Amino acid sequence: MAHELLSDSQLLQRAQQGDRIALSKVLCEQYQRVFAVCLRMMGSRTAAEDQTQEALLRIARGISSFEGKSTFSTWCHRVATTTCLDELRRQRRRPTTTTLTNSDGSDIELVDDVDITASIEWSDVRADIREALHTVPVEFTRAVVLRDVLELGYQEIADLTGVATGTVKSRISRGRALLAEQLGGNRNDHVERLTNGDNK
Repeated sequence: MAHELLSDSQLLQRAQQGDRIALSKVLCEQYQRVFAVCLRMMGSRTAAEDQTQEALLRIARGISSFEGKSTFSTWCHRVATTTCLDELRRQRRRPTTTTLTNSDGSDIELVDDVDITASIEWSDVRADIREALHTVPVEFTRAVVLRDVLELGYQEIADLTGVATGTVKSRISRGRALLAEQLGGNRNDHVERLTNGDNK
């Protein structure tokens, strides 16, 4: 049967069996979704493109291990998220200085792992949040970023991180509290945004 006539599930099955044409079609189908995840996590289009390629390589290498316990799109989302988090952790261990232009035209120096908060729109407190994130253990940082930056639901975060939803909620609460402590009282509006509870 021609590949064009195969359903998505049939293409996936063929790809898992080593059919390169099917694999190529499956990866093309997932490209935009994976790129969207990477762009939101990395903030920069160039960085997102790099991590998209890495994520697609991981998907291609691991596709035979996909067992169908979640949808394939969710599995790819998890791979993309993990890929970006791995890169952000690597940058965190090896910070280098980057110069960006502020809204008033002045230069500001940031470490590369600023991208972990790139989707946060509070431009006047980004530096504070970035600095605070450096002080928070990675499991709490991950939970807060997935929730407050990527706006994922609790169950989706649980699926992505492999822990129970109760643990996810606990980590988010603790992470927000730690960030609030670091940010202090001079950013009340933004601390409130980070620390307010929610029920989604």
